[in-house]
Amino acid sequence: MLVLGGARSGKSAYAEKLVTESGLAVTYIATAEPGDDEMKARIAEHRARRGTAWQTVEAPHNLEEAVAETAGRETALLVDCLTLWVSNLMLADEDVEARGQALAETVRQVSGFRVLVSNEVGLGLVPDNALGRRFRDAQGRLNQKMAEIADRVVFTAAGVPLMIKGAAT
Repeated sequence: MLVLGGARSGKSAYAEKLVTESGLAVTYIATAEPGDDEMKARIAEHRARRGTAWQTVEAPHNLEEAVAETAGRETALLVDCLTLWVSNLMLADEDVEARGQALAETVRQVSGFRVLVSNEVGLGLVPDNALGRRFRDAQGRLNQKMAEIADRVVFTAAGVPLMIKGAAT
């Protein structure tokens, strides 16, 4: 499942609800890096909401490997979020297109309940610089890849999940 939305749209909370309600053991793969005080606060907010029952794996760069190692039939896997992963890859001068393809192949091959969270960044203003446009385009292409392989795609707006592909939950 792919859960999309803008900043503060409720996408992470919705994804967390889905994996909690699955009844499976939850593995949370975090892609954020605490680079500044604002990001540290966001990470702390997410940790507090999750509690201590979930296994947390930090994978700001090696997401494909983390997914392959932690997914399984008895596990609900939550990746939050693809947007930060793309940003991390771009800052490390990685081939985002190739890595996105590798992630799609990995997600397709592993078993279990898988929920990936990503920002929809293409609904706002056109970025005023080349890096911003490159990021928007790379994120949009990755979201399309993930939506293609997902059984369900949900768009969240104002905390309300809107099913755009697959059966309602």
